[in-house]
Amino acid sequence: MGSSTVTIGYILFFILIFYFLLIRPQQKQKKQKNDMLSNLSVNDEIFTIGGIVGKISKINENTLKIKIAPDVEIEMLKTSIAGKRTKEDKS
Repeated sequence: MGSSTVTIGYILFFILIFYFLLIRPQQKQKKQKNDMLSNLSVNDEIFTIGGIVGKISKINENTLKIKIAPDVEIEMLKTSIAGKRTKEDKS
């Protein structure tokens, strides 16, 4: 009876560690990315997962048009955006 209680205790302990070290941080990152994607606006400077840097020129429901050079625009999915450029990124 005592050893089965200890075993259940260990299992619960490892489940809690797994939750706080893996699942919870992933959920937090996903929420931050979704917030960032929903707050994008025209003229924001962004960078993509593939390393393309540009300025948003048009926003659709699932896609963006990004100006990457004079007279050059590309359309890409919102999910391929890695983040917004900050002043620290530009230097």
